[in-house]
Amino acid sequence: MKKIGKILLRCLLVLFVLLNIITAFHAYKFTHFYNADEAATQNKTAAIFFGINAYKQKNAVPDTSYEKVILTTADSLKLEGWYTAVANAKGTVCLFHGHGGTKSGTNREAAVFRQLGFNTFQLDFRAHGNSEGNTCTIGYNESEDVKLAYDFIQSKGEKNILLWGISMGAAAITKAVNDYATIKPARIILEMPYGSITEAAEGRIKMMGLPAEPLARLITFWGGVEHGFWAFNMKPVQFAKKIECPVLLQWGKNDLRVSRNEIDNIYANIHTAKKLVVYDNAAHESLCKKEAEKWLQEVADFLK
Repeated sequence: MKKIGKILLRCLLVLFVLLNIITAFHAYKFTHFYNADEAATQNKTAAIFFGINAYKQKNAVPDTSYEKVILTTADSLKLEGWYTAVANAKGTVCLFHGHGGTKSGTNREAAVFRQLGFNTFQLDFRAHGNSEGNTCTIGYNESEDVKLAYDFIQSKGEKNILLWGISMGAAAITKAVNDYATIKPARIILEMPYGSITEAAEGRIKMMGLPAEPLARLITFWGGVEHGFWAFNMKPVQFAKKIECPVLLQWGKNDLRVSRNEIDNIYANIHTAKKLVVYDNAAHESLCKKEAEKWLQEVADFLK
């Protein structure tokens, strides 16, 4: 019996080590974007065991004239943004895309904000689009990118600064407001922010058809270890408590990545004027594109 017990213990230890190796690979792939010519073609089996290769996406051509802006992070990464001004502007909206996206992915939203009378500033997060870097921290370090955008707009003399973000972009906004006392936007629009980075990992794992636990917690742990931060502290649901301006929180009913429970918890922790809008026909995608008329009405009402 003792011999059998030792064998079982060794088997469990081997399985534990293998599980951690696999999740460490997944954490790396979740937080790393390859350049287009950098990684080989990947089959489904490799994706299951070692994570999905993600590539930096290219920006589409803007549909309007703009000023290209370069911002520099504390670790010397160059971030590219587009600033577009309108006549007699009511203020400026800073737009922040989601994980794996680009600033041009917010073109439609930016166009609507300009129609409503606002200047726009669209930014490629680090490791995305035309910005430098290949490491993404799912909103943790990207909060600095939000601050850089806010500071740039403030340096132009703008007093009425609004922040709009989708998915990771929304999460990064909440952390930026939590971390930097100098960020005081007039209004914030959050679309489908995750509640915590662990829940974000759960959403990704579920989309792959794998069991969320314990994989999500292990991915959270290894992602933080690989990039030098305690990832379990990345909790937009807690950061929401620090918001001091009106908030429009929006979510798609068919969202498989961010749950209604996450959204409800974030909403409960916002202690300012707020509104929650649920889009019945949308998933984890651009609400502006999916339900354009409703999105326009809700946003226009919020900005009045």
